[in-house]
Amino acid sequence: MSQPHILLRGDLLGLGMPRHDMLPTYHRWENHPRTVLGYGTQMPQSWETRASGWDGQANSPLRTAFEVVRLEDEQPVGMTVLYLDQAVRTAEYIMLIAPEERGKGYAAEATRLTLDWAFHLAAVRMVWLKVLEPNTPGIRAYEKAGFRQSGRLRQSGYWLGTPTDEILMDALPGDFPGPSAVNAAVTH
Repeated sequence: MSQPHILLRGDLLGLGMPRHDMLPTYHRWENHPRTVLGYGTQMPQSWETRASGWDGQANSPLRTAFEVVRLEDEQPVGMTVLYLDQAVRTAEYIMLIAPEERGKGYAAEATRLTLDWAFHLAAVRMVWLKVLEPNTPGIRAYEKAGFRQSGRLRQSGYWLGTPTDEILMDALPGDFPGPSAVNAAVTH
């Protein structure tokens, strides 16, 4: 396994560049039943589909992905992604924490670091996300990182086979709870 290339450091976590040799691990995380449930996708993605999509995703100027790395041992614990809408300088946010690393407070810090990058380096003016309403741990983590509930899509998702609402959340630079790891990195 290659060494992580950490771009931004927080308290426990860092944001790094995704690594091609980690693709089997990312694929395992993405197809875990709890991840499939949280994303509302219902079906796993084949290895062939995931592997063939790597180059297209890695080369897209509208998609910025980060590997979330635990700093104490430099182990990957998740991924975050920003899908940029260049016309209006907004981005959709998606996060995945490895199933075995959930419940450790990583989601809020990974989200805060990604928002820090989006607002203070990428000059995005608003970041938004969708989360299934029963995913209360996810909603709490997003709120802790600065997101606010802004609406709902009624019965647009599934949770354990039952239709459920998706909660829309957004964050503006003024919602960022700080402190900024970006500011610390560029001033020292």
